[in-house]
Amino acid sequence: MSIISLIIKREFFAKVRNKSFIVMTFLSPLLFVGIAVFVSYLSSMKADVKQVAIHDETGLFAKEFIAQNTEENQYKYLDLSQIDSQYLKDSIASNGYEGVLVIPKTAAVTDLENKIEFISDGSPSISFIENAQDIIARKITKINLENAHLDTLAIKKAQASVNINIAKTSGEEGLKGLNEAKIAIGGAFGYLIMMFIIIYGNMVMRSVIEEKTNRIVEIIISSVKPFQLMIGKIIGTSLAGILQFTIWVIIGLSLLFAASVFFGVNIGPAANVSPALIEHSQTEFAGTAQLFIKELWNLPIASILIGFVVYFIGGYFLYSSFYAAIGAAVDNQTDSQQFLLPVIMPLMLSVYVGFFSVVNNPNSTMAVAFSMIPLTSPIVMLMRIPFGVPWWQLAISVTLLFGTFLLVVWFAAKIYRIGILMYGKKPSWKELYRWLKY
Repeated sequence: MSIISLIIKREFFAKVRNKSFIVMTFLSPLLFVGIAVFVSYLSSMKADVKQVAIHDETGLFAKEFIAQNTEENQYKYLDLSQIDSQYLKDSIASNGYEGVLVIPKTAAVTDLENKIEFISDGSPSISFIENAQDIIARKITKINLENAHLDTLAIKKAQASVNINIAKTSGEEGLKGLNEAKIAIGGAFGYLIMMFIIIYGNMVMRSVIEEKTNRIVEIIISSVKPFQLMIGKIIGTSLAGILQFTIWVIIGLSLLFAASVFFGVNIGPAANVSPALIEHSQTEFAGTAQLFIKELWNLPIASILIGFVVYFIGGYFLYSSFYAAIGAAVDNQTDSQQFLLPVIMPLMLSVYVGFFSVVNNPNSTMAVAFSMIPLTSPIVMLMRIPFGVPWWQLAISVTLLFGTFLLVVWFAAKIYRIGILMYGKKPSWKELYRWLKY
């Protein structure tokens, strides 16, 4: 058995036999599912109905607000126009009102545009204020049209609602919102890679620091080259991470399924949607759903899955080399913070580029450029693949990624070789550059 395979085996079993690793492997999905169920339960709870007093001195708007009183609306409007407005203002807290909407009497309806007040002890929500403004604005608009002797019914009938149908050049029916689904798929895979790199890259760094602190590495490198030790650590830790992540997925999905089937807990956005609305939506959008599923099956699924595996391996190995080099250069995790920011910044940048550039134009110059840069390509290219990427761009991106990985490993091994035996001194960027010359 080769030396690297022995190191991989040692690292793998050292990780999986660790008590904290075992505990977090089974505890993490329980915590995740518990939080998801708790959030779903809170979202399904019916919000308290808030009472809003309406003091309408014009007598034109109170009925418009009363018409909004439905079971789904969390605000209940009360027409208290006959009660003195000052009394209502003074009794907001004692009567349990959310606030008082005061509509004063003016010479002309148009004068009300900037004279209406909502008085409350707290700050009202933006959605409430916007809804109240829309109700009043619609009523004033209708009155203005009537005063101008315009037929409001004819104007309403003249208003057009345009719905543009999407079709392909092949003659097949297209679908709206498909681009959003594509970016969601690519973004999900990219986000998994980023989280895996951050979590298990730190594990590689901590492993190096721990062996360096315990002086175990002084014995190990007497029979193993630093390059072999670094590669073995990266691969062994990645295998342990993949095992832990697989267990998380299996346990998490099983618990979510059990919570949904046996306890009737709905996880996700539909948790607080009424069954009647869901049934209506299912009936109305059944055809759209079938078309949506058909379009998803037409996506380059094989390319997405193969790309995920390739960029997962390349991205993780590339960044783990940085983490291993940082772990060899410092004595504790506190000293490593100054070196971690330049490593994490490309990951954060790739997420922003993906969601703000790829989602608008997956073939833009910025999207293509960042999908070629090795430090950002594992995330940006995965977001582009669902939209279709030319094979030559994929070939260049993968070649640059793994070529950069080998180059970084070569440089990181130089830092690793010297830093692994350095104790009691906090290295600077200048010293790290000097180590690269040795």
